[in-house]
Amino acid sequence: MEVASLVLPVFAIIVTGWLAGELGYLSRSLADALVHFAYNVAMPALLIVTIAQEPARNLLEWRFLLAFGGGSLICFALVFLAVRAGGKHDLASSTIHGMAAAMTNTGFVALPILHAIYGQPAVLPAAVATVFVAAVMFPITVILLEGRDPHGSAHPTGLAKQILLNPMVLSTLIGLVWAITGLPIPVPVATYLNMIAAALTPCALFAIGLGLSVEGLRSNLKASFALAAVKLVVMPLIVYGLCMLFGLDPLYTIVAVVCAAVPTAKTVYVLAHEHKVEEKLVAATVSITTMLSVATLLSVATLLVALYLLSGLASGAG
Repeated sequence: MEVASLVLPVFAIIVTGWLAGELGYLSRSLADALVHFAYNVAMPALLIVTIAQEPARNLLEWRFLLAFGGGSLICFALVFLAVRAGGKHDLASSTIHGMAAAMTNTGFVALPILHAIYGQPAVLPAAVATVFVAAVMFPITVILLEGRDPHGSAHPTGLAKQILLNPMVLSTLIGLVWAITGLPIPVPVATYLNMIAAALTPCALFAIGLGLSVEGLRSNLKASFALAAVKLVVMPLIVYGLCMLFGLDPLYTIVAVVCAAVPTAKTVYVLAHEHKVEEKLVAATVSITTMLSVATLLSVATLLVALYLLSGLASGAG
């Protein structure tokens, strides 16, 4: 019930946005403004406050990073290469396909679930997973998206400047530099950033629903279910295997697998929409992975099975 109570509201916000657009209550064009706000204001605030408040030494849990981060990158590479090999998708499209299958919603789904069930000890590794997504997965996505140049005329210096000044990359760098200094964020500044960051979830999820049409969902159904299968089944299995390989303790194994088993991050949609690449595909994938993660009959391969099986592992270890 902890899982359902945390994940169902996420799906409900998507449905609310869809109903608002489908019934004509709000114009679908408003989704653009919501995404621009999320991309340029709310997400940078979240990245800064999340990374900067994490002690630098905590970001160096190398076995956990290799297990969770390695699983994320492996899944991204598998999907990216498979899509590219098909010859029908360019660099940007292949990047979004890969991230839809590999970028996970650690901060807004996994972390509160783990905290609710396992308490404070599970927060640190979940926070490390969240920082990995912010400091590694986001920049990789941005670099690949910004690096596309259909005419082959981009100047390296201009491209580097464009990447470094991207809100996602710049805010990640600011957070990392602050974390390295070890200085606390002043309370008023942290409160200010947290207030802005809190708008990310409702804005991004509502925008996903507002821009989602039945036709768009149908047209991307096959690809979205394939990406959902990688996200909810293949990625947790790879991460679990890496946890066993690196000898992680039971709690860190639980955290790594649960972080891998939650739905696709809504921020993939923010990136896709901002760069006008595969928005409908990502919207459908976020919706489907969110829905399947709380569907009782289909949970054998998703979040609930990881949670309950690994709970038994933890209790057995205790």
